[in-house]
Amino acid sequence: MKKTLLALAVAAALVPSLAMAEAGDIVVRLRATHISADESSSLGATTQANVGNIYGNTGAELRVDSNTIPEIDFSYYITKNIAAELILATGTRHDVSIKGLAAGATVTNPNLGSVNLLPPTLTAQWHFNPDQTFDPYVGAGLSYVRAMDNGLAAQTAGAPVPIRISRNSFGPAIQAGLDYNVPDSKWLLNVDVKKIWFDTKVEGNFSGTTWTKIDQLDVDPWVVSVGFGRKF
Repeated sequence: MKKTLLALAVAAALVPSLAMAEAGDIVVRLRATHISADESSSLGATTQANVGNIYGNTGAELRVDSNTIPEIDFSYYITKNIAAELILATGTRHDVSIKGLAAGATVTNPNLGSVNLLPPTLTAQWHFNPDQTFDPYVGAGLSYVRAMDNGLAAQTAGAPVPIRISRNSFGPAIQAGLDYNVPDSKWLLNVDVKKIWFDTKVEGNFSGTTWTKIDQLDVDPWVVSVGFGRKF
């Protein structure tokens, strides 16, 4: 009996320990985040209705390119299973262009410039296996997207036409991810995928004085992150 108890004790001592998150704990993560727009645009049709057909094609659309940025986030554990995550990213700069310019279009260059978007996001998470090495979770919340440095311009044969993204917006966000709790430490590895929905109002200044709506652009990005974190 004593030998059995001794063997069990030795076996337990050899099992790697995990520093699991408890209620009141904070986890800080540093991640590389790739933001890929899943946009929907009606640039040609909206502009023709409000200004005229300057693209030579009512099917012209705005396109927003992808970007990868550093991101830091903080998770506060309300219980072992429930956490609130606040994602703070540096502004993410995206090139904006026009797809579908036709021959004879007033706009001579599809490239409009770039815009900087700041997307802090707050989600509530459910962690399925908080006491295990692999801890998957799902979450849902809200993202606030602020458009900054949005000095876009459409090049024409005459003077450039200033374009701006004039509306900051709130949008819903959902996520799914996985924490790998590194044995014998407070460190973890993380992979995370989010889908965010938000739209922007795009305006052009064709008269020099008045801003006119030329598109209602739904950006709706996929946000994929990989990184590491530590429990405190």
